[in-house]
Amino acid sequence: MKLLGNILWLVFGGLEAAIGYFTGSLALALTIVGIPWAYQTFKIGVLCLWPFGTEVNDSDSPMGCLNLLLNIVWIIFGGLWAWLVHIFFGLLLFVSIIGIPFSRQHFKMARLSLAPFGKDVVWH
Repeated sequence: MKLLGNILWLVFGGLEAAIGYFTGSLALALTIVGIPWAYQTFKIGVLCLWPFGTEVNDSDSPMGCLNLLLNIVWIIFGGLWAWLVHIFFGLLLFVSIIGIPFSRQHFKMARLSLAPFGKDVVWH
């Protein structure tokens, strides 16, 4: 079932979303200063490719205060917009019964896109 969900996800917009995140990741990496944020956008892009069968968990990273500072910068410069887009599409898909599993994936990505520092994506 995960395979079918991921294939449908890719066909109906997941691939385009992942390409957008990868393009943003490349642009951030080119600035050198943006490399920490490039890694986070790449992480979200990979999650956009294969969301079914994954979890977003808190990491065991000892960088607590630094993660908070990086997340604040993230939210100010685009994280809030990414979160709003995922929440919007999650609510839109939640209206139909067929869209509920896809809606749950958008909510998972919204959780990661609001504050990606200090979070890990775990595949099952």
